[in-house]
Amino acid sequence: MKNDTHPKEYRYVVFRDTSNSEAFITRSCVNTKETTTWEDGKVYPLHLMGISSSSHPFFTGQQKFLDTAGRVDRFQQRQAKTQALQATRTIVKPKKK
Repeated sequence: MKNDTHPKEYRYVVFRDTSNSEAFITRSCVNTKETTTWEDGKVYPLHLMGISSSSHPFFTGQQKFLDTAGRVDRFQQRQAKTQALQATRTIVKPKKK
């Protein structure tokens, strides 16, 4: 294995979800400029996230499902309409001299 591939600055960091203000603490080497006081009274670096597992629709069960059957039906209707238009068009053959 290669030596010195992983950073050695692992420390406890608080990650806070900005969409719902949920926070958790874990070891990380992310660079941060902000700090916060955690529940144990100690000051830790703070990393703000836009979305996490506590607010992501996949993990919260509020995921939107696409109506694929409706999309297929609309495509088939458009295709049938196009085929009908092509069938009604007369093919103009060039005149022979």
